[in-house]
Amino acid sequence: MTTSLRLNNDLTVAQYVDLVVTAEALGFDQVWVSDDLFLRSAPVMVTAAAVRTTRIGLGIGIMNPYSVHPAELAMLAATLQELSGGRFLLGVAAGAEEFLGWAGIPRPLPLTRTREAVRAVRALVRGDRPADVPGAGEGWLPEGHLRFPGGAPAPVYVGAMSPKMLAMAGAEAEGVLPLLYPPEHFPVARDLVHDGARAAGRSPADVDVAAAFWVSVDDDPARAERALAEKIAYYGASFSPYLLSRAGLAVEDFAGIQAALAAGEPERATDLVTPAMLQLGIAGDADEVVRRCRWLQEQGATHLSFGPPLGPDPVAAVTVLGEQVLPRL
Repeated sequence: MTTSLRLNNDLTVAQYVDLVVTAEALGFDQVWVSDDLFLRSAPVMVTAAAVRTTRIGLGIGIMNPYSVHPAELAMLAATLQELSGGRFLLGVAAGAEEFLGWAGIPRPLPLTRTREAVRAVRALVRGDRPADVPGAGEGWLPEGHLRFPGGAPAPVYVGAMSPKMLAMAGAEAEGVLPLLYPPEHFPVARDLVHDGARAAGRSPADVDVAAAFWVSVDDDPARAERALAEKIAYYGASFSPYLLSRAGLAVEDFAGIQAALAAGEPERATDLVTPAMLQLGIAGDADEVVRRCRWLQEQGATHLSFGPPLGPDPVAAVTVLGEQVLPRL
């Protein structure tokens, strides 16, 4: 079984590196960090972690082809693969339209653009020319190829939520980070990925499908729920309407929360998170996390990916996950 942590790039570089070092010592296989706009630079954070660790996989999940050109994505992936000794993982996705809008960046044709970017990046890190790969963004890279020798190509993962994006990920990528809101959505997401792989003539076994859920663990369930509620308040309105509907929710349910955030009242926004919204993730003590993770394993999950906030104290939460949860799974 593969185990990974997913962190947000709102952490300081020092906090992030300490968590990665701790995760490596506890036996986690991978640590991913987001690259959300206007927070810290994920490539810089991963670089800092690469020089402090020796074994653990280091991923950026995700980067998008709107704010970063596929040529630069490939350059970054190949360079971090060189620096880390072959431990880098690149996550690519369309990104949240709302967040890109903060920078005035439009997001047309997300499925097509993401597919083209994945094909282009995979071609470049293999040492090929995207112009020779059908559907790799003709016209973007007419003379494009990496002009330095690369080692083993960095695996490309696709961050996906919608059925079409999940199927595309299965057809094109080495791995998939299907955001599971709620975690019980895993079997549906996994089957969509596998269907996409088969339609492309690939074996589903060749695609690493992470069960990527949010978790908040603490001995005090109320503290654990509060930490998860803070994340849901911030990100909830940007969740896929398709996934929210699977949990009996809609984007409109977050209107009051969004208004509170816009008014600079994050505590009130957190107070407005409902018990139904909390079910989008896993919150509780170690026993509760194990219970819901075992269900995922029973459904065939072979990669458990623990996402933010992890807990009210992230360092303590990573230790609980590594010492009290992983051994039981």
